[in-house]
Amino acid sequence: MSKKDSFLVNRIKSVGYAFKGAYLLITTEASLKVQFFIGVIMTIAGFHYDLSATEWIVQILIIALIMSIEGVNTAIEEIADFVHPDHHPKIGLIKDLAAGAVFIFAVAAVVIGCIIYIPKVF
Repeated sequence: MSKKDSFLVNRIKSVGYAFKGAYLLITTEASLKVQFFIGVIMTIAGFHYDLSATEWIVQILIIALIMSIEGVNTAIEEIADFVHPDHHPKIGLIKDLAAGAVFIFAVAAVVIGCIIYIPKVF
């Protein structure tokens, strides 16, 4: 019988798995690469337009949330493809619903970006 790892060792392993997952998302998923690039551009814009602390908090949360939601969408798509590799209407519906959630938040992110940046640009 093997000895169970300690709480701390398990947490360290969990963080390692999370870093691996984030790295895989950013390096292999085309939509996440685009979102990461947009996040970098918006961060540069934030420095250029001297965002307030509150605006930085909102912008960082928006960037993190859109990338996180896209990660969940990717995981749902991978699970669906694993469970049923062939085309199936229910699998298509599941994928569409997950993509729709990303789209809704992306629209909200653009609106929030406009609220932050339009007064600064014009």
